[in-house]
Amino acid sequence: MTDAISSILSQIRAHEMRSRGPLADAPAGNAIGPVGIGGASGATAAPGFQQTLSNAIDKVSQTQANAGTLQQAFEMGDPRADLARVMVAMQQSQVAFKATVEVRNRLVQAYQDVMNMPM
Repeated sequence: MTDAISSILSQIRAHEMRSRGPLADAPAGNAIGPVGIGGASGATAAPGFQQTLSNAIDKVSQTQANAGTLQQAFEMGDPRADLARVMVAMQQSQVAFKATVEVRNRLVQAYQDVMNMPM
C-alpha cells in the first residue's frame, strides 16, 4: 500500500511540475517570491495545493466512472468490454481510491498534529 501512495504522490508532484511549464524555477502561487511594481509578481501563478488536490480527486473520480462504465458494458454483453479490461479498470479504481483515502488520513493527522502544537 505504501508503494501505491508513493506512486500517487509522485504523480501529483510530476503533474504539478508539468503544469508549471517553462517557469519551473518560479515560486508557487502561494510562495514568497520577487514582487514587481504594484505588489504583484510578474509570472503567472502555478496551481496551488488546493488545485493539485482537486485535480487528483477528479482523476480518481474519472477512473471510478470509467470502471463503472466498462463494468456496465460487460454486463450488457458489449464485445469490446472483455473481462480482463473490466478487472484491470476495477483494480485501478480500487487502488486509486485507497490511495486517496490514505492521503486524506495523513492530511487529517498532520492537521491534528499542527493543532496540538503548543503555542
